[in-house]
Amino acid sequence: MRVEHAVWTAEHGWTQRSEARAAAASWVLYFAAPGLMDDPARLAELRARYPSARITGCTTGGEIVDDETLDQSIVVAAVELERTRVRASEELEVSLESSFVAGQRLGTSLAAEDLQALFVLSDGTRTNGSDLVRGLRSAIAPTVVLTGGLAGDGPRFGMTQVGLDSAPTSARAVAVGLYGRHLRVGHGSVGGWRRFGPERLITRAEGNILYELDGKSALDLYKQYLGEEAAGLPGTALLYPLAIRRKDSPATELVRTIVDVDHVSKGLVFAGDMPEGSVAQLMRGMFDELVTGASEAAASAGTGQLAILVSCIGRKLLMGQRISDEVEAVGDVLGPACARIGYYSYGEISPHQVSGVADLHNQTMTITTFAEDPRTAEATERGA
Repeated sequence: MRVEHAVWTAEHGWTQRSEARAAAASWVLYFAAPGLMDDPARLAELRARYPSARITGCTTGGEIVDDETLDQSIVVAAVELERTRVRASEELEVSLESSFVAGQRLGTSLAAEDLQALFVLSDGTRTNGSDLVRGLRSAIAPTVVLTGGLAGDGPRFGMTQVGLDSAPTSARAVAVGLYGRHLRVGHGSVGGWRRFGPERLITRAEGNILYELDGKSALDLYKQYLGEEAAGLPGTALLYPLAIRRKDSPATELVRTIVDVDHVSKGLVFAGDMPEGSVAQLMRGMFDELVTGASEAAASAGTGQLAILVSCIGRKLLMGQRISDEVEAVGDVLGPACARIGYYSYGEISPHQVSGVADLHNQTMTITTFAEDPRTAEATERGA
């Protein structure tokens, strides 16, 4: 495996960030600030440099390259694989209601006996991420490593876009399948948020829309906790996510964050499901604990030749100028030989740290590492 990574900005154009060259890349992954890929020249430049690659990517709430966090840029990794096949598929009309079916179709189109990993990107405001992941899981083997994220639009929660070999568009989901026995894939997903306030029962919800906690309006409770910050909903809710879990089952705990508010029905729209009967508790972030969470995610993923970092926009908004601390912490664990790109998302997809089952997460640092191991290849060729 060879990984070539680069950055584009309006001021400097393309800047190479690696000594490696990957002219024969079979997969190119980009993360771009909203609007930058609207210029067809950017996609044409990538196609000219990597003529045989599947080109995938999405809009972001901020971009990551190595130890830096950026805004108003495009970060790119071109991956040249020697023994691993790449296939890609897309769904063009994803909605909250059709997310399960979209995931099922994507998974079915890419399923194969030697499928090792799926990396998925989807619209960040029109997708029920929980349903999307469930649909994907229903169509692929449980041994396949399923990771990815939902596209971002900064703190605006407006239009998000995803692309496959063409200009990115909204209401789109893309999956990349990696095949063969020579690929080594690692993953880690950790938050680092601290719970506060009482545990409450989700007493009324429909899919990913939460209406009541302990029989009371969830929106009114959020406003009570946020005080003056409530005027900034849904954006300010990013700083106060909810931990949810089934009763007496810590292994099922997930973090959910608000992506929209319906002030008429008093419904809080989350990126993933909010099952009735689950226990919910508010959370808030502490800088050092978030950075520690990023380090733990990197340690869980293990180093490789390429690392893809998907971190939540809420972490970026909370940490402000200290946001580079979490990517530097990841770099300290993975080391300089591992090329790293990533973005700030509206949701992260990864196996659960405890259960091992892939799901949608919020407010985590989620890391996927890839490597082609020559030792594995040689052992396979000898029949080991």
